[in-house]
Amino acid sequence: MLPSRFPRPLRLGLYVLATVILLVLCLLPTQDLPDTGTGDRFEHTAAWFVLTITGYLLAPRRRLAIPAFALAYGALIEVLQGSLVTGRHGDVADFLADGVGVGLAVLLFLAVGWIRRR
Repeated sequence: MLPSRFPRPLRLGLYVLATVILLVLCLLPTQDLPDTGTGDRFEHTAAWFVLTITGYLLAPRRRLAIPAFALAYGALIEVLQGSLVTGRHGDVADFLADGVGVGLAVLLFLAVGWIRRR
């Protein structure tokens, strides 16, 4: 069964879970996170790619709402990182990396849709 065919409450719950996990990871103090060795920008790009793809898997008809939410969420997290005393700081470059991840996910979503229509 495709995730987009799950009952709406389950789909919303799964997406909320994904956003909460991302929020926790982004607001934890840096020393509490493992060093992946990939770099902060790659991690932001990958995280927002996964968030956007997850949204599309759960609600493929929300073509504009999913990336718009992901970008707004990225901006909110950068503001929170700059405002809270967690040892983290808001960074425009991180937000740009979020945008790259969202953009790559949108391109993948569009490419898959184009291939399916052929």
